[in-house]
Amino acid sequence: MAAHHTPRCVIIRGGDEYLNRLAARRHARQWLDAHPDSELIELEAKDSSRYDFEEATSPSLLSPSAAVIVNHAEDCDEPLAQAITDHCRNPHGEADGSLVIVSHNGSAKGKRLIDSLTRLHAVLEDIPKLDKPQARLNFTLQGFEQRGRTVEPQAAQQLASVLGERPGELAAMIEQLCFDFDTNPITLSQVNQYLISDPQVTGFAMADQALAGHGAQAVIMMRSAISQGTEPIALIGALAMKLRSMAKASAVRAGTITQAESNMAPWMLRNASKQLPGWTSAGMAQCFSQLAWADEQCKTNGSDPIYALEHVIELISRKGIA
Repeated sequence: MAAHHTPRCVIIRGGDEYLNRLAARRHARQWLDAHPDSELIELEAKDSSRYDFEEATSPSLLSPSAAVIVNHAEDCDEPLAQAITDHCRNPHGEADGSLVIVSHNGSAKGKRLIDSLTRLHAVLEDIPKLDKPQARLNFTLQGFEQRGRTVEPQAAQQLASVLGERPGELAAMIEQLCFDFDTNPITLSQVNQYLISDPQVTGFAMADQALAGHGAQAVIMMRSAISQGTEPIALIGALAMKLRSMAKASAVRAGTITQAESNMAPWMLRNASKQLPGWTSAGMAQCFSQLAWADEQCKTNGSDPIYALEHVIELISRKGIA
């Protein structure tokens, strides 16, 4: 393919779902930067028809073209797969065409579509699996570098060792550390505040118990984590991360933002959505307010940060109902 030609189709194949999704968004962002009048449209293959695809890739009143991400392309039915192939074969010029980004899990299912698109000179990007320690460490270091931050080698190794098999969680942890600590480099001590020795008593496990309505169990886990040396601020960070994910999931469900704008991996969005039943906007706002108060208690030597944390946990377990 000539270097000056803008591709009409990009295939993102294999790898961890989070990394696959990240690559798809990168290609979409590059297209949107070069085509400011375009829009971003996402389709789930199993829920989309040929008509949905053709409508997405056709000019509209609002936009002459689009970057269309087809998620889980292994689930395409035959008419949808044919529509994608036809789009890739179509000789329309660059100015009036849409970009299609086909996200495929790399399995044998749907391989016929990938082979057809490859023969039509679609751009193919294979996503590497983080199945080796060095690859996991490199991913961790790059995560901090992309945010303009540095991290101690031992701290990066600790993160890669504990969370390297779950890239989505690893990326979320890196983001949380950069959000909570404004000093460089991020230290091993700071990382260990979030990765305590007992995986059953992590801040995230505690937060899940609170969100499930098990306030008493969450408080017990919180006190156990504190006794093992975890700082209250780390537990508040875990609660805040979970609530922010739920707030984004709620906004996606309401149509306020798109799934792409939520900047969440699909599995994270699904998990957060499952925790939404029973919550109201007022209840969530009340919890965020109390989290901010507890955060202040921890950072300003408040009267009793443990009490503040316990109060927040109990409020979250009641879905913000005082």
